[in-house]
Amino acid sequence: MEQFSKMRARQAGDKAVVLLSGGLDSATVLALAKQLGYQVYALSFRYGQRHSSELDAASRVAATLGADRHEIIDLDLRRFVGGSALTDDQYAVPTSPSQKDEIPITYVPARNTIMLSVALGWIEALGGRDIFFGANAVDYSGYPDCRPEYVAAFEKTANLATKAGVEAHTPETMMRIHAPIIKMSKAQIIQTGLQLGVDFSQTVSCYQANSKGQACGVCESCRLRAQGFKDAGVLDPTIYA
Repeated sequence: MEQFSKMRARQAGDKAVVLLSGGLDSATVLALAKQLGYQVYALSFRYGQRHSSELDAASRVAATLGADRHEIIDLDLRRFVGGSALTDDQYAVPTSPSQKDEIPITYVPARNTIMLSVALGWIEALGGRDIFFGANAVDYSGYPDCRPEYVAAFEKTANLATKAGVEAHTPETMMRIHAPIIKMSKAQIIQTGLQLGVDFSQTVSCYQANSKGQACGVCESCRLRAQGFKDAGVLDPTIYA
């Protein structure tokens, strides 16, 4: 875990908000934040996604990994019709890989910016200065809000837009946005999660899982997850419909 040392809590028990979707990436990030010495506040969103199974998974993961608190925020992005197969049923979830350099229809407009903004409000209210989320720029679907440039830009915004950021007089007291798995392959994320004690059978990654949390096995998220377990040489605990 030496590669994550720069993300370590400034003091043991520092508060951090962790965006928790219920998938394997965010579960690994939550476990890592705990390992780094943070008091973890998990934040999930009921944003109009196709199923609630991932939120059930988020609740399981938060409880199992020992989050100090877990909040699920209602934020219905389905009211903005169009734009994403995850929030608008007129679009089918793709079952074939997206074209290179093409942002797929599963991209939800500004989703990470919206969620990080809520996380920023919560962490400032808590008196903390750290936010963690599971952005990944290696084995991912080409989303613009999963790139290192985006993370750096949002961190700059966090320090410009908050009382805590404006009053910070040293780098050690500024707001920090952590994306610890952003340069890792899916296999590396899985291996890291296992080292941290993550039970991946509790997680749901599928874009269109059924009410029991069973995965479709054909969407891009399912394919990336399955390939990750294969590359890691680890038995895939995913339950498929």
